Amino acid sequence: MARLSGDFLKRSRWLRFVGSSLAAALLIYLLSQQGWSEIVAAIRQIAPWRLFLALALMLISRLAVTARWYVLLRSARTPVAFSQVLRITFAGLFASNFLPTTVGGDLVRIAGALQMKLDPAVSAASLIVDRAVGMIGMAMAAPFSLPVWASGGLSNAGFVPPTWALSASPLLRGLETIYQSLVRGLQRIYSAFKLWLRQPGALALSLAFSWVHMLCLFGVISLLLGGVGEEMPLWLIGGLYSLVYFVTLLPVSINGYGVQEFSMTLIFSNLGRASVGSGLIVALLFRTLMMTASLPGAVFIPDILSAARDTPAKISIE
Repeated sequence: MARLSGDFLKRSRWLRFVGSSLAAALLIYLLSQQGWSEIVAAIRQIAPWRLFLALALMLISRLAVTARWYVLLRSARTPVAFSQVLRITFAGLFASNFLPTTVGGDLVRIAGALQMKLDPAVSAASLIVDRAVGMIGMAMAAPFSLPVWASGGLSNAGFVPPTWALSASPLLRGLETIYQSLVRGLQRIYSAFKLWLRQPGALALSLAFSWVHMLCLFGVISLLLGGVGEEMPLWLIGGLYSLVYFVTLLPVSINGYGVQEFSMTLIFSNLGRASVGSGLIVALLFRTLMMTASLPGAVFIPDILSAARDTPAKISIE
C-alpha cells in the first residue's frame, strides 16, 4: 500500500512538472508572438488609478477570503479572533506563491492553526469546506459564460495553440491521476461538510463572503481590460474567469503558474473576443496583483513555520 502511494505521488509530481513546463513554454510562445515591446507599451498606457484601484480590490478580496474561513471556524465553536485568522490567511496566501501544488498555502494555514492550539481535525475540515464553498461560488458564476458558448465563441478564435501543445501525451496520461484525485477530494469534502450541514446559516454567510471575493476579482479584471482598451460586461468576465479558475484547479502544474496565465489569455481572447495581446497583458498583471496583495503575509511566515517544526502535525489535507 505504501509503495502504491509512493508511486502515485511520484506520478503526480511528474505530471505537475510536465504541466508547468508545457504551460511556461506556451506562455513564452505567446510572448514571442506578441512582442515584449508592444506589451510594455500597452502596460504603460494603463492609467495609474486603475492599477491602484485594482490592487485595493485585490486586498478586499483577500479580506473576504479571511472572513469566509473565520465564519466557518467560529460556527464550529473554535475560539479564534479575526485578527488571528487574518494573520494565518495572509501567511498562507504568501506561501502559496512559492510552495508546490495548490494546497501549499493551506498547509501553512494548518501550521498556523496548530500554533494557536486550535483543534487540528476541525481546522483541517474547515479548510476543506472553505475551498469547497469557494468552488461552489465559482460554479455559480460559470453559467454566465454560456451565451458566448451558444453563439459559437470558439469559431472566431484569436489564438490557436501550436500543434505540439495539443499533442502533449504526458498530460493525457495524467487523466487517471486527475480522476483519482477528484474521487479522493469528493470523499474528503463530504466528510468535512458533516460538521456544517447542521448550520446552513454559517455556510450561507461564508458563501456570501466568497461572492464578495469573486466580485472583487471580476472588478480587477474589468479595470485591467478597460485600461488596455477592451470593454466587457462584468457578468461575462465572471463567467469566463470561473472557467479559468477550474482549469487552474487541475493538478497539472505547480501552483497554477503558467496555466492560469495561458488559460486566461486563451479564454478571454477566444470566448470574450478580446485581443490576444490584451488578454495576455491582463493575465500577467492579474498574477502580479495577486502576488503583491499577498506580501503582508511575509511578516507572519517565520513564526508559523518555526511553530510547525516544533509541533508534529498528525493530519493531512491532501
